[in-house]
Amino acid sequence: MTKTARRRWSREFESEVDGIAMGAAGPVLAHLYDPPAGDRWIDAAIPGKLAALDRNSGEVLWTSPCEVGYGRGFGAGFGRKNDAVVLGPSTQGHRIVRMSLDSGELIAAGTIPTFDASLVAADVCVVLGIKRLTGYDSETLRELWNYGRDGERYHHVARCGERLFVVYSVIATKKRGVLVLSAKKGQFLGLAALPKQTAIHDATADERGVALLLDDLEAALPRETLLAYLSQTSHGDALGRGPSLVVFDPSVSDEAAPLWFEKLRLADPDEVGELAIYSDSGKLYLVRGALLEVRDALTGRALGDWAVPGLDERVGWTVAQGAGLLAEETRVSMFELPA
Repeated sequence: MTKTARRRWSREFESEVDGIAMGAAGPVLAHLYDPPAGDRWIDAAIPGKLAALDRNSGEVLWTSPCEVGYGRGFGAGFGRKNDAVVLGPSTQGHRIVRMSLDSGELIAAGTIPTFDASLVAADVCVVLGIKRLTGYDSETLRELWNYGRDGERYHHVARCGERLFVVYSVIATKKRGVLVLSAKKGQFLGLAALPKQTAIHDATADERGVALLLDDLEAALPRETLLAYLSQTSHGDALGRGPSLVVFDPSVSDEAAPLWFEKLRLADPDEVGELAIYSDSGKLYLVRGALLEVRDALTGRALGDWAVPGLDERVGWTVAQGAGLLAEETRVSMFELPA
């Protein structure tokens, strides 16, 4: 029976919320901006600000102007020196900045290339553009490495330990797969999934598994696994195209058998645009509109499902240590997820 997730707190802002971040402990972050009248502006970005909130009460600890504004690309997280690290556009190109978690004071800033997706960790920040990935030291903000190969485009990035899992496509065929890079050096380590997919909608990873939300389950399975699956006649008609979950061991090599997989049943084909996946602490969270399903990442065992009010209208959503942080247009809320 689906339950409604308990809201621990909710905080309304006068400004628009366009990004959030939460770690295992400490405050949570909300990135804000004030849209101009008529939503028209000349520069590539609208000026932004950053707020830190107490994770237990939602009390606003501080709000400070931020060198990163609203526009193309955003990322935020926590550094290793009691600081927030924020990436995104500014009126003078894209930037990476460090701000004190105690006061919001600007500590350092650097320029970075235009990007579409990013990962912020205490050691390395990774930014992903269409044709290149770049890693930056989270303290010095200096470039550590960059990676890009002719004929490839990059779409999503997830991290588990020392490995990055990058969803990419081969431009000539438009087929998607997953390559593996070293998180600290950007070295190519291999392929977690060969480029056979027409679409990989999302990717996430933690120590228990690398999860892909993709469209062609048959193409994702090694031959031996596929034959064993098809031999079960009760499942033989279930391999048609459509969204599926496939979860691999983080140490995967080419054509490795997945830990588990599942064809998702959708009441409406348009529902695929509302699907998203997140990993944390050995759990895999599947978003279906306002419904959140929780699985054991290692086995796929169902752990429960909750209705999360506002999740289908999310601007941002993240999970950590059994809590879910949700951003809507002008509101940030914390929910308890006792899975």
